[in-house]
Amino acid sequence: MHGLMQDRPLMISSLLEHAARFHPHTEIVSRLPEGPMHRTTWGQLSGRAKQAANALQRLGVAPGERVGTLAWNSHRHLTLYFGVSGTGAVLHTVNPRLFPEQIAYIVNHAEDKVLFFDITFAKLVEQLAPQLTSVRAFVAMTDEAHMPAIDVPNLLCYETLLDAESEAYTWPEFDERSASSLCYTSGTTGNPKGVLYSHRSTVLHALMELSLDTFGISSAETLMLIVPMFHANAWGAPYAAAMVGSKLVLPGPHLDGESVYRLMKDERVTFSQGVPTVWMMLFQYLDQHPEIDPKAELAVKCVGIGGAAVSRGMLERFENQFGARVIQGWGMTETSPIGVISNLLPHHASWPAEDVMALKLKQGRGVWGVDLKLVGPDGESVPWDGVSSGHLHVRGPWIASGYFRDEGGAQLDAEGFFPTGDVATIDQEGYLQLVDRAKDVIKSGGEWISSIDVENAAASHPTVAEAAVIGVAHPKWQERPLLLVVPRAGHQVDTAVLMDFLAQRLAKWWLPDDIVIVDALPHTATGKILKVALRKQYREHALPTI
Repeated sequence: MHGLMQDRPLMISSLLEHAARFHPHTEIVSRLPEGPMHRTTWGQLSGRAKQAANALQRLGVAPGERVGTLAWNSHRHLTLYFGVSGTGAVLHTVNPRLFPEQIAYIVNHAEDKVLFFDITFAKLVEQLAPQLTSVRAFVAMTDEAHMPAIDVPNLLCYETLLDAESEAYTWPEFDERSASSLCYTSGTTGNPKGVLYSHRSTVLHALMELSLDTFGISSAETLMLIVPMFHANAWGAPYAAAMVGSKLVLPGPHLDGESVYRLMKDERVTFSQGVPTVWMMLFQYLDQHPEIDPKAELAVKCVGIGGAAVSRGMLERFENQFGARVIQGWGMTETSPIGVISNLLPHHASWPAEDVMALKLKQGRGVWGVDLKLVGPDGESVPWDGVSSGHLHVRGPWIASGYFRDEGGAQLDAEGFFPTGDVATIDQEGYLQLVDRAKDVIKSGGEWISSIDVENAAASHPTVAEAAVIGVAHPKWQERPLLLVVPRAGHQVDTAVLMDFLAQRLAKWWLPDDIVIVDALPHTATGKILKVALRKQYREHALPTI
């Protein structure tokens, strides 16, 4: 027997329609690549998205075809988030930080029919255009006054293209399992692989973001999206913001510490999301201006951090200097990206402060919709005791079942779980803690050393801005950890002092055999430390101990 409920498909267009009807005057503030600030509203954005939908139809984009973007966070990009997917086409957000050959590969692999781009990427598009065999039109996301002078076939102006269209458009309804957007993995090894989201998975994921046990996004928030809109759909936040009519603040390419701080201050931002590398730039700006008091000047109550493990130093700085609560989480492009979220339970209020801090530094606790399991080397189930580690597998309605065009072949195990490539522990309360990426874990004398734990311990020292740990070949122990640290601005790192500091926080056999001071660390296009490059660079590094 079926229930007597209306069967309405879960459509991304319904999110925008809701925002336009019930929150039409709520602002969307953008700092444009051209420099100026731009203000619009959810009501106005709805009309603009319908103009974009009409423009795509005029350009011959059919349902299921892909539309690419090389763009920062702005109202124009947000318009395409809804205008493209709402028609039944697929929004393909391309990461402009990838190598040019990778960008060409994924645009061709996706067979994008139209490519929208911000003018900061004009020269890149001009360079790549002859290689992009499927693209029929290139659209510069600007007005006529700022059109780039580049040699690109069928080059169009975004504002002119949309201005020519009517706001009269009825969003079609279709199978909610239809593809809505496409994001490619960063591809640190091999070619990037496409993760193809659906309308259903996107709406369900957005619903979960509203829960107080995740990010608690609501109409009361002013949400600043520092996480790029080309990273896993900006962690789904644009859709969640539309669902409840949050004010959005979009910083464009202006992600330096001063720009981020001023925008937070001027727009009275209450909640912001970003990766650790951006927050480090904000901290560097504040270090250079000790007269600034963020707790007094800002309205920030909460900061979401993902993409890499949060160090104790970063967490404590937000709590103490900003008066803001940190919510970290774990996820990946393949999980939309919410997998687990770090929030405390009521009974933790009675715990000792150090125990609470240790819990906050874990990646988080399972949320509805995501099943977790740990798998040992022989395929056996690993217990949730907070000590035993295993390969993390996940399952749920917003978890990928495979990659676009079946790249990499079948992905799911016999129970329908997706193998993440992470090694983790899960405690009895369901809190997950990453041990390492499977390819990054250090195997010393048959035991595993977590590079993440060593990095977090090092990064909590006041003279360290960033840390990375890699395994280096050792004649006796197979591998031993090498610690690379970037000094905090205006500080010098004393390696002997740092080693003593680590000795108070780590097991003796986890201590690095050597510490190397570096000016900077290489990062992937998604902000993670590029350990493949570090392992290659320090492959022949001679450790001082045997």
